[in-house]
Amino acid sequence: MKKERLISSYDELNDTFVGKIDGKNGYSANYCISEGIFLNMDKNNMPTSVLVDKASEVFNVSKKCLESANVQIGIICDGDCLSFKMFVEDSNICSLRCKNSFGIPNLNFLVDCNI
Repeated sequence: MKKERLISSYDELNDTFVGKIDGKNGYSANYCISEGIFLNMDKNNMPTSVLVDKASEVFNVSKKCLESANVQIGIICDGDCLSFKMFVEDSNICSLRCKNSFGIPNLNFLVDCNI
C-alpha cells in the first residue's frame, strides 16, 4: 500500500471538500467516480486530489463534520473495479465501488492527514 500525506480543506459556503496529496500539483485527468465525487489523476494515472461538490449532501454528514482536519482517503483499484473510502475522525463517511471504466491501473493508495 502506498501512503501519502493528505492536505484537506472544506469550503462551508460552497459546500466543497478538496483533498490534495502533499507535493502533487495539477492533474492530467479528472474522473467523476460517483455523483459529486471527482478523482484527479496525474500523467502516470496516480491520484493527485479529490474534489467533492455538495459534500455534506454527497456524504450525508454535517458541514461541521467536514471541517475536521482528521481525514483519510483510501483508493483501491484492481483494474476492473475502483473502491473509494473516506474517513473523518475515524468514522467511515463514504464507501463506494464502481466499474473502472477510466483505465486506472492496479493501485492501493492511502492518503492521510496524519502521516
